[in-house]
Amino acid sequence: MEFKKVYEPKEIEKKWYTFWEEKEYYKANPLSLKPKFSIVIPPPNITGPLHIGHALNNTIQDILCRYKRLSGYEVLWVPGIDHASIATHNQIEKELRKEGKTRFDIGKEEFLKRAWVWKEKHHQLIVSQLKGLGCLCDWSRFRFTMDEDYSYVVRYAFVYYYKKGWIYRDLRIINWCPNCHTAISDLEVKHKEVEGFLWYIKYPLKNDPRYLVVATTRPETMLGDTAVMVNPNDERYKDLIGKKVILPLQEREIPIIADEIKVILPLQEREIPIIADEIVDINFGTGVVKVTPAHDPNDFIIGKKYNLEFIKVIDEDGKIIPPAKERYVGLDRFIARKRILEDLEALGLLEKVERYKVPVGVCARCETIIEPLISKQWFLKMKELAKPAIEAVEKGEVKFVPQRWKKVYLDWLYNVRDWCLSRQLWWGHPLPVYYCVDCNEIMVTMEKPERWIVMR
Repeated sequence: MEFKKVYEPKEIEKKWYTFWEEKEYYKANPLSLKPKFSIVIPPPNITGPLHIGHALNNTIQDILCRYKRLSGYEVLWVPGIDHASIATHNQIEKELRKEGKTRFDIGKEEFLKRAWVWKEKHHQLIVSQLKGLGCLCDWSRFRFTMDEDYSYVVRYAFVYYYKKGWIYRDLRIINWCPNCHTAISDLEVKHKEVEGFLWYIKYPLKNDPRYLVVATTRPETMLGDTAVMVNPNDERYKDLIGKKVILPLQEREIPIIADEIKVILPLQEREIPIIADEIVDINFGTGVVKVTPAHDPNDFIIGKKYNLEFIKVIDEDGKIIPPAKERYVGLDRFIARKRILEDLEALGLLEKVERYKVPVGVCARCETIIEPLISKQWFLKMKELAKPAIEAVEKGEVKFVPQRWKKVYLDWLYNVRDWCLSRQLWWGHPLPVYYCVDCNEIMVTMEKPERWIVMR
């Protein structure tokens, strides 16, 4: 037999993979008396073709499965794909932008039609790539994360944890992506440092010629400040705790009704308190921080603790909204930042500017800077769920390779926050939550209630 000088993998690999499929070597027999080994493929997203990372990942799985088969095991390698709600939305909306449209222009029904077409196209592509890699998965057990069986389990789990008291709806700070127009979980936020600035802004004291200087990386949020805060042990400010400062740029007009005629009184200065808490780092900036409870997760906690106002001044589009002054309303948050800084400088309230490495969170899918917003969403309590996961690692039932990832894993679970479950997207699993049209009461149930209840 004459061997070709150059190896042509396509001919050889296609021939043998076709042979394996014809003989159904990929099928796992649950009645086999052999020892069992099973592995579930981490389902690739349907957002596009597989890349080099998938090739590496699946090659490792393939090696494990081949080794186990040769060692006399009955092997089950379960294949599947992930609907990837946010990522798929991004891809389809990119296509829509080429047509000069948004998902809101075409509506939910048409958008979902496009999503299913997208899914079928990439389903076939991904399967062909996996076969091209030589992955002998059990294709008779192929799964998609929006198969009805999985949708049922998602609804069941939601109802179960809701009845258990671990799922709740509340007004809290969430990670909002102004581009994807949805709340996202902590794990869907990437953290990085960018070149930025630290702006030092003067907050005049009420009835006092002095002022406090606040250092901030986000001056646009000052429109929603409801306090400034110092460390109670900071000798520089002890005599000012409990007094008030005037919030720059946010004078308020006071409308009154007199003899059925609306009268606008002169602008009134907006006063906010000076509070003290040991959470303040004396060495950061001037040791004085602004508190914006509706736009920062730490400030939200402070706002609850000291019963402050929660004033939302940035909306879901990333634009300034009332009660910010009309001069800023409707501006994108970063354009508003420039105008605010110009106004502060004109008023002599911008003391100085320093270059600063700013930590920011960006959406893992579209790289848009996340806007922390106060919003009513659904959350899952994580502390109880984390306990058995922590115990399994600490008892050695689960091992990490390399070992250093054990600490990363445990640090995350020890400090995990309640999980935001809500997504404002059309493609994905809908929550089994229904709202009464007449009274807006909530019903969480597996079965769709009567027609007078609608799901949001």
